[in-house]
Amino acid sequence: MSAVAVVTGTTHGIGRVTARALARSGYRVVMLCRDVAAAAALRAEMLAETPHANVRVIGCDLARLASVRQCAQAVCAEFDRIELLINNAGTVSTRHRMSADGFELSFATNHLGPFLLTTLLLDRMGTPGRIVNVASRVHYRGKLDLRQLSTELGDARARYSSMAAYAQSKLANVLFTFALARRLRNAGSCVTANCLHPGVVASNLLPRWLRLIKPLISPVIFDCERGARTTLYLALSAEVAGISGCYFDEHQHMQTAAPLANDTELQDSLWTASEGWTRPAA
Repeated sequence: MSAVAVVTGTTHGIGRVTARALARSGYRVVMLCRDVAAAAALRAEMLAETPHANVRVIGCDLARLASVRQCAQAVCAEFDRIELLINNAGTVSTRHRMSADGFELSFATNHLGPFLLTTLLLDRMGTPGRIVNVASRVHYRGKLDLRQLSTELGDARARYSSMAAYAQSKLANVLFTFALARRLRNAGSCVTANCLHPGVVASNLLPRWLRLIKPLISPVIFDCERGARTTLYLALSAEVAGISGCYFDEHQHMQTAAPLANDTELQDSLWTASEGWTRPAA
């Protein structure tokens, strides 16, 4: 039986490229997407390109914790073992918005949804298995105030910055990856967890403010094929087998993450808070 790869956010950008490449490599690809119709259209394209591909579409809105739970339940009901989990999906909220569960939208979609999905699927991860989280170099600019994530405090809307919110969510991605890798290692697991900066990629996730700061974080804008290279490297390369708890750049080089990302106390505080925030209501 072919190995199973679960990938979020495959309807566009580097997720689309990633799903296609994994299908061509012989994986059973499970695409978790909010837009099920778009994912179904992509599935049809993939089957036309690779007739023997095995591709499954499951609906998942990462901004809605109930949707994530339903999705994880569907995945676990269908698959006994997962070799790859790639948390690729992400968003940039250009204005202050809250998720259905009461969290700032970029943080809810980019961190809380993937956190819950990953923890719910951990028991299904095969050994060896790989978890790959798509973060961003923007995490170096991120700050994390756990007190202000689940409530609209004061003039939150007036002082909202889409760049700051996005950077915060990407910092959370790296903190989560490092905390997860420590927990897996301490449990004696052969599952690895790594994160990456894909480069600044020409996709629908590239808002005006990111174009403005692009020279500060990358000299070029990649196309989606080039942007997916590090994701696929971490998912498939024998060179990183057994490597865990690391951050890689767009050139597939291991780099030192931001000092805040390496703060184990902050990693554990975010983990504990995320467990509480994603716990079903009694």
